[in-house]
Amino acid sequence: MADPPGCCRPCATCLLCLYSCQWITAKKEKRRGLKTTKCDCSWFLFLFCVFLFTLVWFYIAIIILNDFHNFNDPDCSAAGGEVQMADRALQKSWEAAPACSQQPAKCSLHTSPLPLLSLPPGLKVFLLLAYSAVMIALYLAPLGITSPCIMEENQLPPKPALVGHRGAPMLAPENTLMSLRKAVDCDVQVFETDVMVSADGVPFLMHDEKLTRTTNVQTVFPERAALNSTAFNWTDLQQLNAGSWFLERRPFSSVLSLSHGDRVQATRQKIPSLEQVLNAAKESNISIMFDLRPENHSDYQSFVNATLEVILQSGIPLQQVLWLPDGFREQVKQQVPGVQQIYGRKRLQDEREPLLHVNLPYQEMSSEEIKQYRQDNISVNLYVVNQPWLFSVLWCSGVSSVTTNACQVLKEMKRPIWLLPSTTYLMIWIVVDCVSFLMILWAFLLMKKCSQRRRTAESETDVLLTKINSLMQD
Repeated sequence: MADPPGCCRPCATCLLCLYSCQWITAKKEKRRGLKTTKCDCSWFLFLFCVFLFTLVWFYIAIIILNDFHNFNDPDCSAAGGEVQMADRALQKSWEAAPACSQQPAKCSLHTSPLPLLSLPPGLKVFLLLAYSAVMIALYLAPLGITSPCIMEENQLPPKPALVGHRGAPMLAPENTLMSLRKAVDCDVQVFETDVMVSADGVPFLMHDEKLTRTTNVQTVFPERAALNSTAFNWTDLQQLNAGSWFLERRPFSSVLSLSHGDRVQATRQKIPSLEQVLNAAKESNISIMFDLRPENHSDYQSFVNATLEVILQSGIPLQQVLWLPDGFREQVKQQVPGVQQIYGRKRLQDEREPLLHVNLPYQEMSSEEIKQYRQDNISVNLYVVNQPWLFSVLWCSGVSSVTTNACQVLKEMKRPIWLLPSTTYLMIWIVVDCVSFLMILWAFLLMKKCSQRRRTAESETDVLLTKINSLMQD
């Protein structure tokens, strides 16, 4: 997926990391293309500017507190400065008076809270207006902020169904029978996978075009390891181990928490055929959704025919088979009309046949589109959703199902992470606005008090210097 127009990669990465805590997978998201809009980038830049503004304001507040409590140079303190200068004046000659008179100026510069406070009046007014504009924008921001989870409890849609992404890949090697069984234990309703066809016409489960990532093909067939998966016959594929890599590479941290029995079982996994998976899905009463790869293969039509033949021979109810490939879709509809057709695109304005099921990345569907599809009785499945916060947002939006790697986590969620009625949401913002306004008002009053105190101290210093000069002249 290409980078969306109008949005820079740094903004997209920062949005991903800051709002979903995905520091580890940020690079993966960047490669895949995190879809953000100009509005998202503008919002991020606005937050960044507010952060800088808050940082400057915090610095000013610290300086003011420092001034207010006289934490400056002891030689410049209000209590001891005048006594020390008077003592020096009585002990030194008139020639030392200029040096002494320079000390208050030095102290005055030292106690100045910030050059910003001594700017010209016109610039002060401009900064005050800019500050007021930013604060008003922040105070009114809640009126323009919307979230799917700002709703009443009785308006919450049903919990989305779970689709196991290649099974349960956090608990077992992907695209294996063990992964399917683990997915069933997580109450997954659909097993999502990828199908390829061997050189002798046997459909089997495999996502990558090459076998090097998820098998030990480099050990068993080192001279053929670089070949495409479809170049191997079924007998050769059965000699490969499809589970040991899972324990060695640990694609997810959950691998460390596997039991001894699960580890032993993982090391015994083989590449399953589509027939084996269909039989297991039929026994477990779950659906299977798959893509037929690679679609650019010169013999793709024979792949479709071989796959349809296995489906019909397996005896699985056809409504449990969800067909994703776009190639030869019309042929599939004619030969196996009972199979559910899943489309990897949004509906078109001039759609000849109404779409009933769509399967899309979650970045490509807005909450408004999800709600509209739901009203039109179109089933929407979004992938890949692993984080509970994202699952909560999609739940509130009304998505039908989500494809996930973390079925064991999402299974335990009984309700969204947060769900607020609109009145409660506004009340929270009003309270926060009032508290922040009082804090800002306190800061300005403190600044005014410090300024008055400084002017009083400077006036007393001038009087003292005048007396010292008179004393020296006498």
